[in-house]
Amino acid sequence: MDHQAQNVIDTPSNNTVFMVWNFHENVVIKDVFQRLCALVVNLNNSAQVRSNLVKASVVLGISHHAWKKLELNEPMPKELVPFEPIIGQKHIAVATPGDLHFHIRAYEKSYCIDMATEIAALLSPVADCKEEVHGFRYWDGRSILGFVDGTENPLGEDRAFFGIVGDEDAGYKGGSYLFVQKYIHDMNAWRSLPVAEQEKVIGRSKANDIEMGDDEKPTNSHSALANVGDDLKIVRDNMPFGQIATNEMGTYFIAYASTFSTVQLMLKRMFIGEPEGNYDRILDFSTAHTGSLFFCPTINMLKEFAG
Repeated sequence: MDHQAQNVIDTPSNNTVFMVWNFHENVVIKDVFQRLCALVVNLNNSAQVRSNLVKASVVLGISHHAWKKLELNEPMPKELVPFEPIIGQKHIAVATPGDLHFHIRAYEKSYCIDMATEIAALLSPVADCKEEVHGFRYWDGRSILGFVDGTENPLGEDRAFFGIVGDEDAGYKGGSYLFVQKYIHDMNAWRSLPVAEQEKVIGRSKANDIEMGDDEKPTNSHSALANVGDDLKIVRDNMPFGQIATNEMGTYFIAYASTFSTVQLMLKRMFIGEPEGNYDRILDFSTAHTGSLFFCPTINMLKEFAG
């Protein structure tokens, strides 16, 4: 079987459109889904032919609910389950419904808009778009909070090792677990913190992205809790987004992983704390408004689904 992954381990691009769609109740979706899978393959092929320079691509993720509704391959991927909220003493990693997720990216925003338009035209008769977030590259890959995002990302061959399913689930080798959250930041509260205090929240220097030593890094800093070890990594492709006038700025957290359990461990450390109650301090400034788990089949599986 062809185990060619979708473009899940590409490095972040300049522009992104994230979309989450939910199917209507009591509608026939099989035919539309078949055409959708063919469209995703077509859009990726067309982007490569039109220009390699823009690095345009779209990645399709399918939730547990949608997998069942569409009657796709059984047994399904081992760790594709309905995401359950993770409830800490103060903060909650909420769970929100989503049948399909699209991660559209390109150096040129026009490609993102064109691809999103084609997907929306096909899905609109049978589904509602619950989230549409337009992300952008901020300076040298920083979040809107001003710190470099994704420093712990695996590099080189490690990206495939940590981001793509291997022999542990042979039927879905080449696929990837996709977890997303839309965070809204309290920018007024964040900006009121002196830089030195912001650095303690993150666990790194703001200007140069240098990690604090263990003797000075707070145990509730983001880097202390979100990093679950060199043997357990994920591929992040986070992007900032927002509206300046309304001060609704945020980060779209997106993780590709060979196992969802790695993401789940990270979330538990952040929201419940390690030890319990010692939660990630960044959550005092960033609130998760969504949380959904999907699986990204291989290119070959998408072609099979297309019929």
